[in-house]
Amino acid sequence: MEFKLIIKKLNNTLSEEDATIFREWYNESDLHKAYFKKVQENYHDETFLIDIEKGWKAVEKKIRPVAVKKTSYLKYAVAASIVLLISITFLIKKEKIEEVVNPIITNNNIQIGTDKATLTLEDGTLVALEKGKQYISDNLESNGEELIYKAPNTSKKEIAYNYLTIPRGGQYHIVLSDGTKVWLNSESQIKYPVTFSDGETRQIELVYGEAYFDVSPSTDHNGTKFKVLAESQEIVVLGTEFNISAYKDEKAIYTTLIEGKVAVTNGKANTVLSPSQQSIIVKEKNGINVVKADVYSVTSWRKGVFSFDNMPLENIMKVLARWYDVEIIFVESNLKEERFTGVLRKNQNIEDILNSIQTTNNMAYVINNNTIIFK
Repeated sequence: MEFKLIIKKLNNTLSEEDATIFREWYNESDLHKAYFKKVQENYHDETFLIDIEKGWKAVEKKIRPVAVKKTSYLKYAVAASIVLLISITFLIKKEKIEEVVNPIITNNNIQIGTDKATLTLEDGTLVALEKGKQYISDNLESNGEELIYKAPNTSKKEIAYNYLTIPRGGQYHIVLSDGTKVWLNSESQIKYPVTFSDGETRQIELVYGEAYFDVSPSTDHNGTKFKVLAESQEIVVLGTEFNISAYKDEKAIYTTLIEGKVAVTNGKANTVLSPSQQSIIVKEKNGINVVKADVYSVTSWRKGVFSFDNMPLENIMKVLARWYDVEIIFVESNLKEERFTGVLRKNQNIEDILNSIQTTNNMAYVINNNTIIFK
């Protein structure tokens, strides 16, 4: 069984198939039950980004000469008595205590991301939206964590557009006038009509960044389709949930379908996605590649969690840089390819995450104001 199913269990997000797999694993032995209990008890510990496979292999290598025949037993016995392998990584660190390089931290100004955005009204007025700050107008209101449009659909031909811009270190939730819900990740911008016209396609644009859509079904709007534009691609839906990642500094646009059905086109190729499929459109190229997606890892950001499955450190730090609004520097380019598997909560301090990375790989880092340097 994959470790991420344990995290899904803790977050109550197991599918029926996943629940069956977890239940069989859990009932297989008392050691499994004990391990799950330890994970459950310490799920809210600050350090939660752990490269499980690498950490275990390192410890297993050290104990093999002493008790080769007991490796399998020891693996579960240790797992049942530790906290998500934090103790394992501690053992590794203890073995190499002379080699460990301590981080250098000067003027750590890095803040955890929060709910914040800038709303641009149709007349160009800028409205700062942030946690704890309320904003109300005739057709919309915000409690500081989400923006809700109250205007009903209308037959008015002249459509007014608003923009919602999420800075680095921010996130926000918006409910459009048709009831469609959109979650926006850090460093993202969306353009949308204040209200939709009856009988016409409901069209919005993800200007850049990442967004999760829960689209109000066409049956509630006289059969009108819902369309999302994102750079060179166009997505047409009838009522569904999906995630689009179209960051300016990425080489491709990723569209992941969670429920329903969407048609993806880039003007030269097109495809229809089924649930758990992801389309990949490499910018400035013609084709569309479709792969099976790890939906949990792709969408976990929306529920306050980042999940990484054997991901290069460079990609992980891109995600963290947007959320913590930091700059990342790699002194040695080979460090970018170091891979990690694990889960972390978005409300952790950046030092706790970096310490986990450093412990599992003895990788030195420096924090200077809002810059993180790996060397």
